[in-house]
Amino acid sequence: MNKIAQGVSIGETFGSPFGQTTGLGDLVSVIVSNALVIAGVILLFFFIFGGISMIAGAGRDNPEQAAKGKQAVTSALIGFIIVFAAYWIVRLIEIITGVSFITAPGF
Repeated sequence: MNKIAQGVSIGETFGSPFGQTTGLGDLVSVIVSNALVIAGVILLFFFIFGGISMIAGAGRDNPEQAAKGKQAVTSALIGFIIVFAAYWIVRLIEIITGVSFITAPGF
């Protein structure tokens, strides 16, 4: 059974970066390079949660719940802007210095 698992290379077959990672640094690089996608999915969930909370608070005449929903949407947007700015600052430093920080192997 162990020989079967060693014979299948996911990276070469499917083009997966996980099959080509050689250490923890490469794995972190893959995760960081996908940070905008992860942040975007989280932003979507917080937008949905905040919007439903604001609608429910307005429908029940509950200003506290509406304020919590508005705060959730605002916080999600600020967090996404921070992640977006941090990503592009790192990319700008990569371009200026010529050193690759977040480019994973196979990309």
